Amino acid sequence: IFLKMVDFLAENNLCGQAILRIVSCGNAIIAELLRLSEFIPAVFRLKDRADQQKYGDIIFDFSYFKGPELCESKLESKPELQDLDEEFRENNIEIVTRFYLAFQSVHKYIVDLNRYLDDLNEGVYIQQTLETVLLNEDGKQLLCEALYLYGVMLLVIDQKIEGETRERMLVSYYRYSAARSSADSNMDDICKLLRSTGYSSQPGAKRPPNYPESYFQRVPINETFISMVIGRLRSDDIYNQVISIYMGITVNLADAWEPYKAAKTALNNTLDLSNVREQASRYATVSERVHSQVHQFLKEGYLREELVLDNIPRLLNCLRDGNVAIRWLMLHTADSACDPNNKRLRQIKDQILTDSRYNPKILFQLLLDTAQFEFILKEMFKQMLSEKQAKWEHYKKEGSERMTELADVFSGVKPLTRVEKNENLQAWFREISKQILSLNYDDSTAAGRKTVQLIQALEEVQEFHQLESNLQVCQFLADTRKFLHQMIRTINIKEEVLITMQIIGDLSFAWQLIDSFTSIMQESIRVNPSMVTKLRATFLKLASALDLPLLRINQANSPDLLSVSQYYSGELVSYVRKVLQIIPESMFTSLLKIIKLQTHDIIEVPTRLDKDKLRDYAQLGPRYEVAKLTHAISIFTEGILMMKTTLVGIIKVDPKQLLEDGIRKELVKRVAFALHRGLIFNPRAKPSELMPKLKELGATMDGFHRSFEYIQDYVNIYGLKIWQEEVSRIINYNVEQECNNFLRTKIQDWQSMYQSTHIPIPKFTPVDESVTFIGRLCREILRITDPKMTCHIDQLNTWYDMKTHQEVTSSRLFSEIQNTLGTFGLNGLDRLLCFMIVKELQNFLSMFQKIILRDRTVQETLKTLMNAVSPLKSIVANSNKIYFSAIAKTQKIWTAYLEAIMKVGQMQILRQQIANELNYSCRFDSKHLAAALENLNKALLADIEAHYQDPSLPYPKEENTLLYEITAYLEAAGIHNPLNKIYITTKRLPYFPVVNFLFLVAQLPKLQYNKNLGMVCRKPADPVDWPPLVLGLLTLLKQFHSRYTEQFLALIGQFIRSTVEQCTSQKIPEMPADVVGALLFLEDYVRYTKLPRRVAEAHVPNFIFDEFRTIL
Repeated sequence: IFLKMVDFLAENNLCGQAILRIVSCGNAIIAELLRLSEFIPAVFRLKDRADQQKYGDIIFDFSYFKGPELCESKLESKPELQDLDEEFRENNIEIVTRFYLAFQSVHKYIVDLNRYLDDLNEGVYIQQTLETVLLNEDGKQLLCEALYLYGVMLLVIDQKIEGETRERMLVSYYRYSAARSSADSNMDDICKLLRSTGYSSQPGAKRPPNYPESYFQRVPINETFISMVIGRLRSDDIYNQVISIYMGITVNLADAWEPYKAAKTALNNTLDLSNVREQASRYATVSERVHSQVHQFLKEGYLREELVLDNIPRLLNCLRDGNVAIRWLMLHTADSACDPNNKRLRQIKDQILTDSRYNPKILFQLLLDTAQFEFILKEMFKQMLSEKQAKWEHYKKEGSERMTELADVFSGVKPLTRVEKNENLQAWFREISKQILSLNYDDSTAAGRKTVQLIQALEEVQEFHQLESNLQVCQFLADTRKFLHQMIRTINIKEEVLITMQIIGDLSFAWQLIDSFTSIMQESIRVNPSMVTKLRATFLKLASALDLPLLRINQANSPDLLSVSQYYSGELVSYVRKVLQIIPESMFTSLLKIIKLQTHDIIEVPTRLDKDKLRDYAQLGPRYEVAKLTHAISIFTEGILMMKTTLVGIIKVDPKQLLEDGIRKELVKRVAFALHRGLIFNPRAKPSELMPKLKELGATMDGFHRSFEYIQDYVNIYGLKIWQEEVSRIINYNVEQECNNFLRTKIQDWQSMYQSTHIPIPKFTPVDESVTFIGRLCREILRITDPKMTCHIDQLNTWYDMKTHQEVTSSRLFSEIQNTLGTFGLNGLDRLLCFMIVKELQNFLSMFQKIILRDRTVQETLKTLMNAVSPLKSIVANSNKIYFSAIAKTQKIWTAYLEAIMKVGQMQILRQQIANELNYSCRFDSKHLAAALENLNKALLADIEAHYQDPSLPYPKEENTLLYEITAYLEAAGIHNPLNKIYITTKRLPYFPVVNFLFLVAQLPKLQYNKNLGMVCRKPADPVDWPPLVLGLLTLLKQFHSRYTEQFLALIGQFIRSTVEQCTSQKIPEMPADVVGALLFLEDYVRYTKLPRRVAEAHVPNFIFDEFRTIL
């Protein structure tokens, strides 16, 4: 048995490998649970009223399992709930599945551990039982770890993912996935294990009865195993009262052991106030003593190689004492270590704070210095270990050569002042030289013993042969002894020292506690930026905490190694970023002062000025301030760059990158806030606040832009590149979030290509129906250009108030947006308008179904009209009566119809204006890009047309993204026509052309022709605006098959011909207003669609058009 157990972790030891795999898997599960706990969709917490009202009926806890049929039938009875449920499933199934897999792996873990214990008992592993495994050092350790990790998993789940939230996620997974149908699913067991325990991680929350043992008992574990593990631990360990159980999760035993009598009694001795006082005072004294020692060691030039090699035990003791004191003080003074509602614990904590003379700054300083000392020692040892053999061989060679030379001296051949020939000494020194050469590096023990004997022999020869009288011989002997001493020192450099330092210096207990020192770290960096170099050692010390979860994963050669390393390294790097963010923050504070000085105080120096005015323009005071602030900024930069590239866990941290990311983060924070705050509008304000707010925001953005330009050389970054990348990212992200409102499958933050973990774009609470500033801007523009309140004069690109005839806004608005938000802002606005048009058109279609296709009387009217006007080439007799009786019978449907059409038309006008502004600025700022895009576009269209003429010619394949990509460029450069866009897919709609025709004719009496302005509204009380009306109808028709448009135009042509015919027969000389309106519609239709005139002339004879032109 002993032989079998010798190497428990060997690859061929099945018993050891099995438990090693389980423990490795346990560490990986905990990392995944910690990782996921940061991605719990807020909606599952049902914390705020809005979520409860919206999702309360589709998110269930475990009460669902009491009557699933009832819950489901409730959902099925309401179509809108079903729709919401389906949308919720699409948006959350991916993340819910990931949580379910993590929960499932916890259950699988304990099932695997139980199976392993059963296998041990049943003798599956030959000659190995629970007892023999516990006798082995590694075996005992792994079995203890396996049980302990299961406990940690359950506690982490309860701390990080509240019970009700877990239940809701599990029920959602059960409802949305195939789990309920699959027979082999262990959903029931997982739900039993993870149902809510009643525990809450909120401070001051009461502990549920029998917690956590009832929770741990949910899956029974072999009792013999548990008692044997505890028996082993009892003889092996000593406790503090506050302990860290895993990666900085701390527990105060005085609180945790409260319900257990024996444990509580055992603890009471430790918690006795006199004992607490003694411990606290002892650690206070130790930390003071260690700190002064460490100070001494850290003095420049103090830690030399000889000193280190001669004092290894002393240095290690100092390190051990320092680390133990830091651990005890950090754990026992932490806020998380004490429940504020427990009076006794509060008393103990206060006692500790008083007696240990606790000062967080001093403790932090001790941590910094100890980490620095540890780092230097480790580096020295690594260096010495790498050079160990080479140095040893060098000293051996030197010593041996000295002895050979001495032998030559006593041969009498070499003339050395007054040394007589002595054959005995000559032979003896030759022998010693051989002995030194024969020392073997690989057998360090024997070599060490032999070296000591050689040193003694050399001391003795000096005394017996009275060699002291000759100084040169003495020197040779002393040198050789020195080399032999160095050999002993060098052979004593062992890797064990590094291992001991690693164990002593473990800082995993502070993985979370360290955060309470962040403000102290940041303050010290602000005062002295070169502090960053000292902090580097502390961060590296924290990184050694990664060894704890990774050790077993590495030993088991598990593929989880990379993802777990990445998770913990990523967490640590995020923390490093958080601490160092103070540098960009401080830089920006100085920057704001510089901007203020440059814009308000310092006057531009003119090209010519009088000599006596020179002093006024010199402005030495403000310029000195600017120089001082700029110097401060460059000092901060220098501070962070002194950190050197550092490997934190498995992530390489480059200080230059850190600085740039930090600057980006601070820029994003400030710009996002400026955009959020700058674009909030009061809808009741007269006139609108839109232009003043845009101007004000433009000045703010310009300030940021100028300051960035100013700072870039002092910080050595590409200011313009960073500015454009980050501002475009902020705007695109906000557009994406705003457009989520129109999408079923929403883009979550973690899926967004614009959001980033290192440089996050902040989210602000919405102040109205819009989610973000871009939505507020868009809705404000729509509000002030509302076609019911304003009329748009196409030739002037201007909107006027219908009642007061005052200008409301014009195309200047878009150049102002371009100035403030850049191309990205206009482009984003355009994208949002597209989504709004789609929504409006979808609403229109459902309205069409409701008010026309489901209304019998309307359908009868349309049928009668269609019979009366067929065929469309003919002239309708008694046309006025036929048309206007149809309009009168359908009067009730036109209000909603008009509103929908005008909304679409209004948004199309805005899109046209945006395209014009984008195209103008593109030609102006990037003429080569504009030219290249236009030519490529023409070439592509020519190729595609050629392909349709002759299909053998090439055409972009399905997988080729060229057309899709070029469209994005063209839209950004304004080289597109929004009127040609297909926004929605449509089916055939009966009566569609005739309804649109009737609608148009019904609106014509509300409008009148004005020579200067074209078609304008007759009465502001019954508002209709011509351009949005025309563009709305045009866009709507564009969404359907072209034969509908043909029929619609034919109906208008017939209406014009018939009305003119009737007037002629009744001898009415002038052209009726409705005919003028209808003809103007045809004119505008041709103009907007850029179609040839013959399209209109096909339906209306030329002489009518000629007559109509004389009126114009």
